[in-house]
Amino acid sequence: MSDDPDNTAYCGTDTPHPDRAPEAGGPPFADCVLCREPTEYPESYQGITLCPVCEWQEAQRTACSG
Repeated sequence: MSDDPDNTAYCGTDTPHPDRAPEAGGPPFADCVLCREPTEYPESYQGITLCPVCEWQEAQRTACSG
């Protein structure tokens, strides 16, 4: 068990997570750049947008190996 309750020491990055679209605001949401499914990000977001599934898969591919 780690002394780091937030798990920030393991493979931490300084990359900020983009702001997500508010739940009450609803669509329009940006499309995922990989599968074209709706994401949690507004259409006005600048940069690569991934749906939750593709975001998780990308995190698995780029995770640190220990």
